[in-house]
Amino acid sequence: MNNLSIAIVDSNILAGIGLQQILEDIMPMADIQLFTTFEELAANKDSHFIHFFVASRIYFEHAQYFRENAKRSIVLVNGDMQINGVMTLNVCQQEKMLVKSILALHSTGHGPGHPGPTMKPGSMSMGHPAHATEHPDCTHPHAHLHAHPHAPLQAAQQQTEQLLSAREIEVAVLLSKGVINKEIADKLNISVTTVITHRTHIMEKLNAHSLADIIIHCVMNGFVDVGEL
Repeated sequence: MNNLSIAIVDSNILAGIGLQQILEDIMPMADIQLFTTFEELAANKDSHFIHFFVASRIYFEHAQYFRENAKRSIVLVNGDMQINGVMTLNVCQQEKMLVKSILALHSTGHGPGHPGPTMKPGSMSMGHPAHATEHPDCTHPHAHLHAHPHAPLQAAQQQTEQLLSAREIEVAVLLSKGVINKEIADKLNISVTTVITHRTHIMEKLNAHSLADIIIHCVMNGFVDVGEL
């Protein structure tokens, strides 16, 4: 069993795959495992993780667990947000900054084989890959974490894009921009009932639990720019 195991805990599957690929490139000796829920992580009894890269929402929902493992936890946040007692990783920056920051973090003692950080927790934010253009005012978690050039991530993106029909993409984009059902109906020349049906299908196909999930999908697949939201 690989004794260098790292867990990524993020319900945003594409963002998780992107980070997983980057970490595998930087640390080929490590076993990078992706979990979409905390429950999946908790059910894994076979691995001892030296680090957890955890989405901020999941971190706060299970704060006690990650605070108990603060030296091993790195929270994925928007911008330069800092959380007392743990390291944070900025999800709204470019890939080259992510790589540079992870390497710097590793060299200071927070990398594989060094469970405890020598830096002050919360003092470093690390960047994720950006979309085609950089949006420093990113407002949605992992909004740009899909531009990594490796094939596994590209395949995942293509598969996700194929989930929605052209009309559903139109509806999803308008929903992402805050347009209400009646206005969507008027813009697309369809009934409100049809809009609601499309919205239901979109939620089901994306396994979305809220409008935020639809927004993330649209941004990550290039259907809408963060600046338009």
